[in-house]
Amino acid sequence: MARIAGVDLPNKAVKIALTYIYGIGKVSAIDICKKTNIDPEVRINTLDQDQIALLRKVIEEEYTIEGHLRTEVALNIKRLMDIGCYRGLRHRKGLPVRGQRTKTNARTRKGKKKTVAGKKK
Repeated sequence: MARIAGVDLPNKAVKIALTYIYGIGKVSAIDICKKTNIDPEVRINTLDQDQIALLRKVIEEEYTIEGHLRTEVALNIKRLMDIGCYRGLRHRKGLPVRGQRTKTNARTRKGKKKTVAGKKK
């Protein structure tokens, strides 16, 4: 089992296994395979140590991944909240940030329903 950037990669095709690293998607994984001249369809366990080292080197040099990327994203959100812009307020309130409707849907962002008692006369 190969280990890159602190992530154990599963025994799948290289283009799929690389997506287990936070910050690397399908397109980036295929791009990395092209740069290292590794067949994207070959499985991770068939790679030798030199190829894994080459993958590790390209990823570390050219991509922001895992902890650094998580920190960067968290700081960006914190900055928006600190300056008090609209997006920051939406983050602070736990509501959708990018203009989605909230009358219905938005349950993922808003959380479990909070029942409001019926109006009494």
